[in-house]
Amino acid sequence: MYRLLIPSLGRGLLRAAARRCRICSARLLPGPAGGRALELVVRPSQVAPHGGGLGLLPLLAALAWFSRPTAAEEEEELPGAGGAAAKDAADEAEAEIIQLLKRAKLSIMKDEPEEAELILHDALRLAYQSDNKKAITYTYDLMANLAFVRGQLENEDNAIIEISLKLASIYAAQNRQEFALAGYEFCISTLEEKIEREKELAEDILSVEEKANTHLLLGMCLDAYARYLLFSKQPSQAQRMYEKALHISEEILGERHPQTIVLMSDLATTLDAQGHFDEACVYVQRASDLARQIEHPELHMLLSNLAAILMHRERYAQAKEIYQEALKQAELKKDEVSIQHIREELAELSRKK
Repeated sequence: MYRLLIPSLGRGLLRAAARRCRICSARLLPGPAGGRALELVVRPSQVAPHGGGLGLLPLLAALAWFSRPTAAEEEEELPGAGGAAAKDAADEAEAEIIQLLKRAKLSIMKDEPEEAELILHDALRLAYQSDNKKAITYTYDLMANLAFVRGQLENEDNAIIEISLKLASIYAAQNRQEFALAGYEFCISTLEEKIEREKELAEDILSVEEKANTHLLLGMCLDAYARYLLFSKQPSQAQRMYEKALHISEEILGERHPQTIVLMSDLATTLDAQGHFDEACVYVQRASDLARQIEHPELHMLLSNLAAILMHRERYAQAKEIYQEALKQAELKKDEVSIQHIREELAELSRKK
């Protein structure tokens, strides 16, 4: 949901960070006996009560501390310094990240926080480019610490919530359920409470743009949490999150915005996973129609989702037609993963017929 953010939201800690987010919908994957099943990547866990527990800064500290090395191990663990792997060409980026983080620490020690922040942005960008999860987590940790020391952030500052959300997503990918779920829950509950309190504030106190930024950040959190729930095989809970995120996106960005269209398709996926094929088809058909109108960059993936849901309704001829259209679009985009997926689905359709 990162593309929900309007430009000014990124100012502060994250304004120069290169966010690598995927705008495409959750894809239906092959299941037993030719059906479709959702890929299980994480397991469900107990979630802290809504609105309770620690504040965001203690939560962020706990998340960061979970993977922080001890002082004696820091050179070895930050991130992957030394060892035979560092000698390979593939580890050049890792070595550069280490140097950047050392420079950032030195700038902090020399009381040059602005310079440290710029260096940390460079380290974060390189960490994303090299997909170094340990470096990403460690860099966010340093960024949060720097902001806290400088007194820039309060518990409800949008930048600190963005960092907490990113850490929650990292822990979700690592299957560290308690930290991931706590992060998602606290981000959402804190933003909802913040929005409620600021609802009646005059524009001269809090601008319309700032209010919109907070709403869009909430949409981002809801979207991330929904994806986590969906792949945890909790589609009914994911549906509620997607419905809220879609409402925010439609209200602020409009129905024809690319992110709104993606959320429509994602909501359709959750409905499809529950067997609500007719309702799912309404959402995914609308998403596909809008995607064609605006020449959505991920049109082929949206069409692929539409075709999969049509298959569940046993509308095989129409599904084949949509898959063929999706295949042409995927070939234009040179998306080899999607091309392979669509060809497999067309082969499955042939067997069903």
